Amino acid sequence: MTEQRRIEAMPSPSEAAFLLGRRQFLALLGGGLIAAATGARAADVLPEVRLGILRFGTAQWECQIARELHIDDHEGISITPVEFAAGDAAQTALLAGRVDVILQDWLWVSRQREAGADFTFRPLSSSLGALVTGKDSTIKSVADLKGKRLGVAGTPLDKSWALLRVYARSRFGLDLDKETSHNFGPPPLLQHALDAGQLDAVLTFWPFAARAEADGQRIVVTMDQVLSDLGFTTTVPFVGYVFSAGWAAANADTLKRFLAATDKARAVLDHDDAAWDTLQAISGAKTPTQLAALRHWYRAGHPPAWTSKDVAAAGRVYELLRSMGGPGLVGKSKNIVDGTFWHAPA
Repeated sequence: MTEQRRIEAMPSPSEAAFLLGRRQFLALLGGGLIAAATGARAADVLPEVRLGILRFGTAQWECQIARELHIDDHEGISITPVEFAAGDAAQTALLAGRVDVILQDWLWVSRQREAGADFTFRPLSSSLGALVTGKDSTIKSVADLKGKRLGVAGTPLDKSWALLRVYARSRFGLDLDKETSHNFGPPPLLQHALDAGQLDAVLTFWPFAARAEADGQRIVVTMDQVLSDLGFTTTVPFVGYVFSAGWAAANADTLKRFLAATDKARAVLDHDDAAWDTLQAISGAKTPTQLAALRHWYRAGHPPAWTSKDVAAAGRVYELLRSMGGPGLVGKSKNIVDGTFWHAPA
């Protein structure tokens, strides 16, 4: 049974309080806000959001900061993290109604809407990953992958793999499908194979790329660089919060509070280095250098406000992915299905 936390009615702290930094914010919490919380007003059961998370995932980091600084309490929301071992398990839980929100990409949302579901996507991060090789590798660019042993995190339908193939073909005339020996698998296993010399390079997710870079391995190209070289001048957020549009309509105030709490937790992590000290254990970082690299990559992935230009750019990315990944990656629709991107009510 999920624990229900209680809190007295209190005013929410301003956004500025969070941007003051963790120490200043904790000082504020120790003053009038805590006094208000312990007053004589009747306690209310907080509305709950069940958030599906992956171990070592960024959502877990933000949940910890929200709880540590009582940001969720101040926003009047209870965020209950539900941990999964893999992304497909979190997707299944959302489909079954066992969680309310997960982190996922808009390609999955578009495919689900095409199949009749009502999921929708609220942008969060543009971070994808990078092509990593050993410190002494002769691979200097994607062109050097010809004839090499390549590991790809995820499955043959991974969006980064599709984008890298488009990039290799358009920039270097290289067909990665035919001109490399490639294997798909989980990032930790591929990283181990790279370390052991069983692979020449690995296309991996950004947290693994960040840790590898911190350990002295070399980034050949990031997916941000790939998109830029393919002509994209605006950031395209790929990962975001995904939830049912029907659930959002029925729980509009709860969703608003949840997004406010997570946005403020993210603001702390974006502006206060000291807040990261408590995240080393759950971030997967084994050294302070790895943690610093994760912090840098995390912050770089937060795009500015989602605009019509970004939506248009997402549509062009969809066309590229469709040309390379086909229906298995994007679905049968020629365009991103209407309703994929969530619009907050006015």
